[in-house]
Amino acid sequence: MSGTGRVLDICLVTETFPPEINGVAMTLGRLVAALSARHRVTVVRPRQDADRPDAQAVDHGAWREELRPGFTISMAGVRFGWPAGGYFAKSWTQRRPDVVHIATEGPLGWSALRAAERMKLVISSSFHTNFHDYSRYYGIGALHGLVSRYLRGFHNRAVRTLVPSRDLLDTLAGQGYRNLAMFGRGVDTALFTPLRRDPGLRRAWGAEEHTLVLLHVGRVAPEKNMPLAFEAYRRILAQRPDARLVVVGDGPLRVAYAAAQGRVRFCGALVGEALARAYASADLFLFPSLSETFGNVALEAMASGLPAVAFDYAAPNRHIRHAWNGWLAPYGDAATFLAMAESAAASAKTLRIFGERARTSALDVPWATVFQQFEAELQAAVDEQHGVAVVRKPCLALHGPFMR
Repeated sequence: MSGTGRVLDICLVTETFPPEINGVAMTLGRLVAALSARHRVTVVRPRQDADRPDAQAVDHGAWREELRPGFTISMAGVRFGWPAGGYFAKSWTQRRPDVVHIATEGPLGWSALRAAERMKLVISSSFHTNFHDYSRYYGIGALHGLVSRYLRGFHNRAVRTLVPSRDLLDTLAGQGYRNLAMFGRGVDTALFTPLRRDPGLRRAWGAEEHTLVLLHVGRVAPEKNMPLAFEAYRRILAQRPDARLVVVGDGPLRVAYAAAQGRVRFCGALVGEALARAYASADLFLFPSLSETFGNVALEAMASGLPAVAFDYAAPNRHIRHAWNGWLAPYGDAATFLAMAESAAASAKTLRIFGERARTSALDVPWATVFQQFEAELQAAVDEQHGVAVVRKPCLALHGPFMR
């Protein structure tokens, strides 16, 4: 990471982090690894099942983790940290950070926000998850408005809120969020590559060389709209009876879906090279989710030479060119999504050509550029808080009173 200013002491507060497996944890893990090459970084997060129950901290040399008590909401399979206002006050009195970046809005993040305000610290945040929209998937839709107001109030207390896509930034700005800036996502094109295609893995899935393999990667949960992928598979079977659908991921609905979808292969959560082999060994990526803030899996599929059928928003909107390197259905238009999936499945030649183009498109989205953008935003937040004039770059445009 190239430097954009002085060395910062950064405290990152988050309720999800590796080894947890989700897009937010993955992004934050990569971000910390890059930031710690230049800055002093402390991560405060809840203990996970993989941690010792009495673990207090983990020193990684270049950066440090502070572990706090937490709890899990079993219905959604989501873990949060308990409030820790006293801990933050004591810790930040002993070592005052230049900036507190709060990545999640749960009890741990809320207590960090309040403590940082009292101590007049620079606060930045990032918007990773549409928690207000998730309410309708878990039988608590009546709380949608309350959660929306909470999230807006939370982020508007930060001097900067980073969001991963232009359409989400515009949506949040229209809802009254202030001080918004873009913080996109990248993809590791050395890990995710068509070269990892594995005939042996395909055979394990029951697929031969010319068998059509459909892939879905993501949390197996209500908000991912997976029944639409299952319906697409059912229709494709009418024209390709030997087709296979492979689902990579875990979540609260995995057991129920596996029982109901006898022909679908559920592989559980995969990471690293195992995940990369799964992408590269498939032929078409089905991405029916309507709840993403970005959708890292879309870029990972593209880097792997795998064209996608997706809805036209978030990462697909930014990186898929319809009918050139993938297919985009209007947001929420299930009928068009299904028709596009059927059409895509009909031509192996088209899938191959679109996959090559998808790989080429993904090569233009390196993580290094994303990390530099994040670093620049933190530096700008610190400078603005201390009254230093900041010249904004076009790619880092803001909405709100910090617009330059």
